[in-house]
Amino acid sequence: MSTKILSKAFHLKAILSLGLPIVGSFLAQNLLHVTDTVMMGWYGVPELAAVVLGSSTFFILFIFGSGFGQAVMPMVATAVGQNDETQVRRDTRMGLWLSILFGVLCYPVFWYSGPILRALGQAEDVSCFAQIYLRIAGLGILPALLVMVLKSYLGGLGQVKAALWITIVAVFLNVLLNYMLVFGNWGAPELGVAGAATASVAVQLFSIIALALYAALHPDYRRFFLFQRFWRPDWQAFARVFRLGWPIGAAGLAEGGMFQAAALMMGWIGTVQLAAHGIALEAASLSFMVHLGLSNAATIRVGRMFGEKDARGLRDGAWMALLLSAFFAGVVIWIFLLWPEQILNLFLDRSDPQTAEIVRFGVGLLAVAAVFQFVDAMQVMAMGLLRGLQDTKVPM
Repeated sequence: MSTKILSKAFHLKAILSLGLPIVGSFLAQNLLHVTDTVMMGWYGVPELAAVVLGSSTFFILFIFGSGFGQAVMPMVATAVGQNDETQVRRDTRMGLWLSILFGVLCYPVFWYSGPILRALGQAEDVSCFAQIYLRIAGLGILPALLVMVLKSYLGGLGQVKAALWITIVAVFLNVLLNYMLVFGNWGAPELGVAGAATASVAVQLFSIIALALYAALHPDYRRFFLFQRFWRPDWQAFARVFRLGWPIGAAGLAEGGMFQAAALMMGWIGTVQLAAHGIALEAASLSFMVHLGLSNAATIRVGRMFGEKDARGLRDGAWMALLLSAFFAGVVIWIFLLWPEQILNLFLDRSDPQTAEIVRFGVGLLAVAAVFQFVDAMQVMAMGLLRGLQDTKVPM
């Protein structure tokens, strides 16, 4: 067997061993939102539309702020490649600082979301429910951003399984809390939209506490002293994380902004259309998590080889990552085109008189989602590869 084939096989195995746990973690993370969507779909169409709108608003701010957390991953991977443990700690700590600052600045938007959504042409009842959701769920943006930083820190060190298991536990916790608080089961009050938001915040708090304890106490990572003298600034590291992170956030904002604009426009058309859009978007988001997870694995591999100055390994690994992402895109296209009704019905109460109309509208939206799968897969992988080289301005 030639050296070239062995090299390709090595990189394929390395990307999959890193990528599959990251994909699982991202899928589990996305299932938190899917759970909210499914539960509200069973609860009522106006409430479902409100949570779709509220989640989109939350996501648009989260994706911008998460750029600082995502910047930590290639920086840590490169520092590890250079055997610089001090820089690992400093870069991660400043990523946490920037995420805290951004999370605090976001909350007024959530508090005044009702008037903002009404000014953007959304229906009165949907805007009211969305504000109820966001005033509570918005409290979770700070722990959610910190979770992103710690996942990136551990990922840069090559530890991706801990985040996967913590997120899986969080999904089950979210299902239980939603079932209890949305519908008023097990003696709890029936809170509807507020119950879904409360469950989300509780789960985010659980996730950040679990990840922080793991990062601080695990014997393999205790030597980094991540939280020791946490208040001590390193302005050079702060500036580096900011310079690398804000283009990542801006690129995500530009892409996510298109989906938010689509959600607002669907709200202008009607509640049924907004609900169908939300379900199609959740399905597309699940498939996107596969591409994003593989992209993160590629970022770690490229960042490590960039630090080690291994040009050949970097090139071979990049090609294998692109081919792997293209393969998964083909699988998702096949699923979306063959079983659209079955996917949509998972989110809906079949006894609801509006279900048939939502499914009819949603089938077309899933076909559109299938069309952009391949391009989406290639662009997110290319961004991940460039991110490993600490180039974020060109993708932006």
